[in-house]
Amino acid sequence: MKIKSLTNMQWIGCITLVLFLGLASIVKFQLGLLHPFDQAITNFIRSDYPNFNQFFVTITKFGDPLTIGILSLLIFLFFYLKKFKRAALWFAIGVIGISTIGNSLLKLIFMRERPTLEHLVTEHTYSFPSGHSTGSMVIYGTLILLLPLLIKQKWLRWTLQSLLALLILGIGISRIYAGVHYPSDVLGGYLFGISWLLLSYPVYRKGERHVRY
Repeated sequence: MKIKSLTNMQWIGCITLVLFLGLASIVKFQLGLLHPFDQAITNFIRSDYPNFNQFFVTITKFGDPLTIGILSLLIFLFFYLKKFKRAALWFAIGVIGISTIGNSLLKLIFMRERPTLEHLVTEHTYSFPSGHSTGSMVIYGTLILLLPLLIKQKWLRWTLQSLLALLILGIGISRIYAGVHYPSDVLGGYLFGISWLLLSYPVYRKGERHVRY
């Protein structure tokens, strides 16, 4: 892919990728710089703890591996059976390559320990980047971008896209509230996931146009 051929979306994707790499370098080499940021955001989100425990435990389940795995399989089969095979392939690459393999490898590289706060859910892996945040951004973010294939009414499409965006945000917040992630973990997961979407979506769209026309 030549630099001069990058779309506006891909340029933004380059920026988010650089931001992720910058954040990752701080996590790896200057972790102490993030403590004020992480502490301030965590204190704000958990200011009403434990009043919203059940709410956020429910929200976080939408990003759990089992939920994501089942949803991903159903979404893949739906697009594939509806003859949107390139969309199904793009979705599968994001889920398997970025959300699953990519995020797991990054955790092993950074090996950041989880917060010492009381955990509302059980976790056994490392903390950075947040797998729930990456997974929700990739999976629900892909749906946001692919909804125009399925829904032509703008008001309905925008409503569903807004709800999916709120779900992505809610999952990230739930991980902080549940005490299993630092805000910088969630931010890292979001940046990693959205970088994939912004850089790869124009490639998918270009291929889709070639197939259709």
